[in-house]
Amino acid sequence: MARGILAAVWGWAGQAKIQDPEASAEAVRVYRILPETQAALAGHGIPALELALAAMLLAGLRTRLAAGLSATLLAAFLAAIAQAWARGLSIDCGCFGQGGGVDASDTHYLQDILRDVGLLLLSAWLLKRPASGFSLDPATP
Repeated sequence: MARGILAAVWGWAGQAKIQDPEASAEAVRVYRILPETQAALAGHGIPALELALAAMLLAGLRTRLAAGLSATLLAAFLAAIAQAWARGLSIDCGCFGQGGGVDASDTHYLQDILRDVGLLLLSAWLLKRPASGFSLDPATP
């Protein structure tokens, strides 16, 4: 179940972003963490990584590796959202496409953080227990 939930979330996020790479790059820029060239690269690369994670998790292929990458990406997203909140930036996280500047009353930092913590817990669960049904990974004894 954890694999399916994470695969669906990563697939949704990656698909939403990959359709508009410039908007994805802008969603990274508004966090004001990376220099312009790195923000553009991240904005274009993150959707591909998210889709690769979705495919690996859905297939149950290298599940522990996918869970580790998922946890790492979620930890980075959590840090980015928390610093934006702490710095008083008024942005949409861009987690599912179309991020960018928003009115201060339209920010959802706490909800974004709680969602990502929940997904991080699912990733941690898969790190500890990667074996599951309908998986291309070999069964563990």
